[in-house]
Amino acid sequence: MGRKKNNSITFDERASFIVRMFNEMPDKSFSLKHLAAASGGADAQGREMTRAILERLEEEGTICVSHRKYHLSRNLMPHYEGIASMTASGVLFVTVEGLDSDIFVDPRNSGHALDGDRVELIVTRHSRKGSPEGEIIRIIERSNRSYIGTTEVMSKNTVLVHTDSRRIPVDIYLPRHKYPDLESGKKVVVHVEEWSAEDKWPTGVLVDVLGDEGNNDTEMHAILAEYNLPYKFDEEVERAAERIPGEITEKDYAERRDMRSVTTFTIDPADAKDFDDALSIRRLNDDTWEVGVHIADVTHYVRPGSILDNEAQERGTSVYLVDRTVPMLPERLSNELCSLRPHEEKLCFSAIFNIKDNLDITGEWFGRTVILSDRRFTYAEAQSVIETGKGDLAEEILTLNRLAKGLREARISNGALLFDRREAKFTLDPDGKPTGIYFKEQKEANHLIEEFMLLANKHVAQFCAKGKSGHKRTMVYRIHDKPDSEKLDKFRTFILRFGLIFKANKGKAIAREMNRLLGKVKGKPEENAVSTLAIRSMAKAMYSTDNIGHYGLAFPYYTHFTSPIRRYPDMMVHRLLARYLDGKGSVDKVALEAQCEHASEREVIAAEAERASIKYKMVEYMQGHSNEVFDGHISGLSEWGIYVELEDSIIEGMVHLRDIDGDFYRFDEERYEVYGTSTGKVYTLGDKVRVRVKATDLRRRTLDFELVNGK
Repeated sequence: MGRKKNNSITFDERASFIVRMFNEMPDKSFSLKHLAAASGGADAQGREMTRAILERLEEEGTICVSHRKYHLSRNLMPHYEGIASMTASGVLFVTVEGLDSDIFVDPRNSGHALDGDRVELIVTRHSRKGSPEGEIIRIIERSNRSYIGTTEVMSKNTVLVHTDSRRIPVDIYLPRHKYPDLESGKKVVVHVEEWSAEDKWPTGVLVDVLGDEGNNDTEMHAILAEYNLPYKFDEEVERAAERIPGEITEKDYAERRDMRSVTTFTIDPADAKDFDDALSIRRLNDDTWEVGVHIADVTHYVRPGSILDNEAQERGTSVYLVDRTVPMLPERLSNELCSLRPHEEKLCFSAIFNIKDNLDITGEWFGRTVILSDRRFTYAEAQSVIETGKGDLAEEILTLNRLAKGLREARISNGALLFDRREAKFTLDPDGKPTGIYFKEQKEANHLIEEFMLLANKHVAQFCAKGKSGHKRTMVYRIHDKPDSEKLDKFRTFILRFGLIFKANKGKAIAREMNRLLGKVKGKPEENAVSTLAIRSMAKAMYSTDNIGHYGLAFPYYTHFTSPIRRYPDMMVHRLLARYLDGKGSVDKVALEAQCEHASEREVIAAEAERASIKYKMVEYMQGHSNEVFDGHISGLSEWGIYVELEDSIIEGMVHLRDIDGDFYRFDEERYEVYGTSTGKVYTLGDKVRVRVKATDLRRRTLDFELVNGK
């Protein structure tokens, strides 16, 4: 910004210059001396002229003065609109569309904004690192999110709800006169109605009383409510499901391929109630098999635009908590009509393949069928047949397993990623209290089912995308992008400390190198750290009408077709497949993409709720182990603490940096380590440590550890 010499600049020119300074740097404060010098000179005459200008600007309301420094009036500062988000530590950020970075808001300048609120704010300064900091001046719209908490009757006028979430910094006030029967110790769902500047607590509205705090059903319902997930069906939805006739009509038989005479069976977990996929097999000739992948025909019963369809679409997916499944569809459908139970004729949508012993697929057929399952196997029962070669349908299972192993090997050689991680499960008593932890390992029986489901999903996607004519058609894909190069570089740098080298940079080579690396560390102390960071370097899978392929599976076309009882995208795919089999044209891509985005969002929320239920049971389990000492390893790091996972379990807690004796510890994000500022002692991912259980908080689902002997 140019300036004239003091002896030639006029009053109006200097005033115009100063106003421009304030407008171009609205978040800055300036002294009289600074403004005088910047606008043409800092001699006595220049300062007096500048003082007069500033007095006029202050009278006009253009600027304000504080501590002898001048700044642009807040009314004239650039105003932004955005969504507030509160971190678990209580820090508030506002995301503004179009800005490169979120705006930090000090709690003193939050204007009582809460997580999810739409707010108006100004940027008041920038940090030394250039990050914007602001002040919220207006709540445009309160979030409709629910808060879960426990009631305490404080007086004849006041009930306080002590919230479970760390994303709200205060309790919520309920007027006692509105809820005279509300008792202390109840788990409730509330919305914030208002929070005026003079009030200590926000005023809430009671949405639901879930039950007594600590009761297992109550706590699981509370987790669902926290994530705005339904924990029951409306009566209207249940009635609609009950009205659906269960009989298979002559018209149904006539329109479908009859597969009832072909050997068919299901393989599912022992506690499963909804069997949405079955396999059939029969020999066609010496080296060719007909393998059928039969999927429950949910869309036969659930019509587009019906109350059941709207409910399923809104839910998006079934939710799997530690002790229960919250189904996408009412039990009348999920566990009865659509479930492929043994010795019952069922309607299916099927993908049938002619597969040679050398794995060549010489034919494929898609369409609606009628099946009759001969046997329901658990994974353990099927695994026993594979391992012993004996049992029901041994020849069929062994043949399918041999073919599945071949498909799996081909997929891996083509660049598919393999993350075979053990799944931890809780054993629960009749009241839902955890009594132990065990691990479920993926065995050949699991891989058998997985490979044929993958085969069906892959070929359905290919058929729907291109068709016989080769014309592209709108389709719902399950996509997975290639790894983020920056995250991959961090992973490459991190594993060097274990003497491991990751050479690949792009394409299928990354997958092959990753599989080699994971195989190399299997069973070693660094296995968990390496596999954890490897997963973090990968993109997240999602639904989309824009196909980019599925990197992790190494499939150019992939979809979800095989679980319509528990996933709405599979229902979307069934309808598309039926449409294209009938020779009809493509569908509106825009509307379908919106449905894909919603389904992806619901999938993420369901996964978060599942993790919350695991966290709750984990803390509940550790309540009986207060002050006990355990061996573990560092599973994560942050600016406020070290996450430690106990050996041979999924139990994870935090050692707060402030609680580590002997030094002041900081987190280095670049090196991904915690270090002592005086001693130089370093903690990093994968390090073995010994910890003591310090505290458990079921309400907040937190578990605190402390290091033993500084290890």
